[in-house]
Amino acid sequence: MSIARNTTVVGGLTLVSRVMGLVRDVVFAYLFATSAAMDAFFVAFKIPNYFRRLFGEGAFSQAFVPVFGEYHSKRGEPEVRALIARVAGVLGGALLLLTIVGVLFSQILIFPFAAGFYFDGSDQYGLAADMLRWTFPYLGFVSLCALAAGVLNTFGRFAIPAFTPVLLNVVLIVAALWLSPQMDRPVMALAIGVFVAGAAQLAFQLPALSRIGMLPMPRWDLGHQGVRRVLRLMAPAAFGASVAQLNLLLDTLVATFLITGSVSWLYYSDRLMEFPLGVFAIALATVILPKLSREHANADPAGFSATLDHALRLAVLLALPAAVGLLVLAEATIITVFGHGAFGARDADLASWSLMAYAGGLMGFTMIKILAPGFFARQDTRTPVRIGLIALGVNLVLNLGFAVPLYLMGYEQAHAGLALATGIAATTNAALLFRALRSDGCYRPATGWGALGLRVLAANSTMALLLLLLRGSPEAWLASGSGERVLRLLLLIVAGAASYFIVLFGSGFRLTHLRGAPGPAAAL
Repeated sequence: MSIARNTTVVGGLTLVSRVMGLVRDVVFAYLFATSAAMDAFFVAFKIPNYFRRLFGEGAFSQAFVPVFGEYHSKRGEPEVRALIARVAGVLGGALLLLTIVGVLFSQILIFPFAAGFYFDGSDQYGLAADMLRWTFPYLGFVSLCALAAGVLNTFGRFAIPAFTPVLLNVVLIVAALWLSPQMDRPVMALAIGVFVAGAAQLAFQLPALSRIGMLPMPRWDLGHQGVRRVLRLMAPAAFGASVAQLNLLLDTLVATFLITGSVSWLYYSDRLMEFPLGVFAIALATVILPKLSREHANADPAGFSATLDHALRLAVLLALPAAVGLLVLAEATIITVFGHGAFGARDADLASWSLMAYAGGLMGFTMIKILAPGFFARQDTRTPVRIGLIALGVNLVLNLGFAVPLYLMGYEQAHAGLALATGIAATTNAALLFRALRSDGCYRPATGWGALGLRVLAANSTMALLLLLLRGSPEAWLASGSGERVLRLLLLIVAGAASYFIVLFGSGFRLTHLRGAPGPAAAL
């Protein structure tokens, strides 16, 4: 199947997951709002998600998929099964050890991520550590899910891995609605739900592996050639692939020193920003990594460059209007999605500030997801590390430069400075990745980018102006009922999308323009 078709499959199923994720977060906001307990839970949940980027779908996948793709293309089934068995054995053993350490030393492990809770003197720190004992094992389950997904995606089975995250959302919704009322500390139900969801996700993928004959018994074998190659690639990729997560965790750490609710406001706004990122950018990155790996293994530089070019055009076409829409409709979206129950007008206002800041960095986050596979497919993990270090430094400097002064001046919106710093760091990261691919000669833009850029600019400008005229005031949204809010937001989204595509196609854009004619450089 083509990139666009595979992306549609993955994106469609990811959309189901993201919708369920929004339902989950609406339930969280309704029951717990932006309380100190929820701040503690979000920190406890972020820690295994961060390590997941190192041992799971981030660095591991980007190191494993190119090696596995080479085995799958050039070697027989016995060698492919042997690689899976040994990688599963080594990864599983390392994760088991790490999980035991994380559970036993949760009080110490959580300090770098929530130092503000510790110095505050409240019981938030102890609560976060208690919840970490339940959430940390999720790392092991979801990292093994990433191994299964890498195998399935290489075999062209994209649907099962894309649907798997739905289970996390379903289990957490059940935990919030059913289990939390039965507990002395209701928020602990969410941490228990994370553990159960991880086990369910792994169990869900195993039958799919069995059906394609790729479920061998794990074996510990550090000396296996394929395992050693994966580990060599994974070591630097562990940082390069997780820079965005490091930036977000840095935001969380600084936010624990800000006013109560800052962690939660960042979480809810980040969740809305992650919606288009997950539906499109992550889906596209999932599809192109195996394809780029095959093109590199088969010595097809023209195909490699064309794949990147096609993906970048899709990103500009779809991710940019999503960013504009989030920016213009930030407060309306926050009020519609989360403005119920304990989540009040103040929460909506403050969360919308960080959502607008995150929206400014959406294109940067999207481009990273597309450009980074251009290095990982070639088994180059060092370049993203160097660039990631620069981006991390930018984020750190801007965090201190934006959030700290705002906090010292008494502004409740200080947390939005953290989101803005993260967006700028992501844009810097993407720009440097793009320049490196151009310098290496791995990506040569096809013709037609200038015309595409002008058309997209005109379409986005028209859409933004229309939404500004139609969106109304925050007070009007707050005065509306839930049903009216949903209907109004849907109508705005439809009107914005219609204006965007009318201007886009009216200016001469055609779907064939997604594949620009290769110029002399692109044909090399």
